Amino acid sequence: MDEIAYSGTMKLGHQVSIGYFAQNQASLLDENKTVFQTIDDVAVGDIRTKIRDILGAFYVWWRSVRQKVKVLSGGERSRLAMIRLLLEPVNLLILDEPTNHLDMSSKDVLKEAIKAFDGTVILVSHDREFLDGLADKVYEFGHQKVREHLGGIQEFLQHKRMQTLQDLERKQVIQKADKEDNQSENKLSYEARKEQSKLVRKQEKLVAEAESSIATMEESLAAMEQQFAQGDSSAEAVETYQRTKRLLEQKMYEWELLCEELENLKQAL
Repeated sequence: MDEIAYSGTMKLGHQVSIGYFAQNQASLLDENKTVFQTIDDVAVGDIRTKIRDILGAFYVWWRSVRQKVKVLSGGERSRLAMIRLLLEPVNLLILDEPTNHLDMSSKDVLKEAIKAFDGTVILVSHDREFLDGLADKVYEFGHQKVREHLGGIQEFLQHKRMQTLQDLERKQVIQKADKEDNQSENKLSYEARKEQSKLVRKQEKLVAEAESSIATMEESLAAMEQQFAQGDSSAEAVETYQRTKRLLEQKMYEWELLCEELENLKQAL
């Protein structure tokens, strides 16, 4: 498929100030500054007297404020980067997968902070539970088009007859592969096509196995989240939840690679 060039202009409204949280935002922090310095750089006015409470709300404990950023864990860095952004005087927040590396409690705090935000929030996320109750518009990107859907994430998924956002992604990848496959010409001989078909079936089996694993892990996460909601938040349970979520992210990445390879195999038929 030929690469499509996009062009255009963007004009910000009067007095619009943007705060942007990238997926790698935590890695952009100055590692040689302390936690306190990182927050104090952006905190102004009365908010400076509430730094202790803000850090505690995001589970960055006060005892760590004199530590250098470089000794923090990945999750602590992500929470610190989010705190820093929320303290900046902006009225338009653009958040790209802000819940990566956040545990459930931190997600809840972030969700409430976004709800209390007076400005506009543009949020990119695959976390259905996090988006529930936040979005009043959903923009769907796919097939070289952008579609606007009024309503929240639940209404969007109901309209699509999907349970999760991952279901939608899988469907889009498969539809794209099928479309390009139908448009392809007869590039191979009969014997070569026969052999290629075997490879396609084998790859389809790997994709199906990956999807089954993803579904199982998503069910496990949902069950654990239900337990957490009922008060079971032991350290062992939280550790199991976080480990399962990391495995799910890894399996999703593996699934994307498998689908890409499947698409390439189909194109060669």
